[in-house]
Amino acid sequence: MKKSFNPWPLGIVLVFVLFIGGMATAVVIACTHRDRLVDENYYESELQFQSQIDGAARAEKAGAMLSQLAGGNVQVKLPIEQLTQKFSGAIELYRPSAPELDHIMTLQPDAQGAQTVDVSKLARGSWMLRVKWNADDKNYFLEQKIKI
Repeated sequence: MKKSFNPWPLGIVLVFVLFIGGMATAVVIACTHRDRLVDENYYESELQFQSQIDGAARAEKAGAMLSQLAGGNVQVKLPIEQLTQKFSGAIELYRPSAPELDHIMTLQPDAQGAQTVDVSKLARGSWMLRVKWNADDKNYFLEQKIKI
């Protein structure tokens, strides 16, 4: 008498082994995946968001602008009348996908209210250029996405 091979027990065991292996892989990937916050202080940043909106409206009304120039430069253009007032500010080059590449520099426009920022040496990809300044005790804000 010849015994026939029954594949059902082997198939059931194989399905359970694959399922358990897949679940174990998913758990390992989920546990080792590092989540990066866009901003470490996101709650405080969210609370200040309305002041950014107001600052952006003031900057637009004053005529401030950002423009990407040829040759890997970005130009920040501020109203000249703001330079004669009590003035301070900063330029932030923000990389959403890699916060360790962020750069912050002092805003120092020339007599015509322009400052050129060389971005050609930055890593290729999508960047956010943010300009924050204070003139005559009023906050101003500009933001623009740039591709390098």
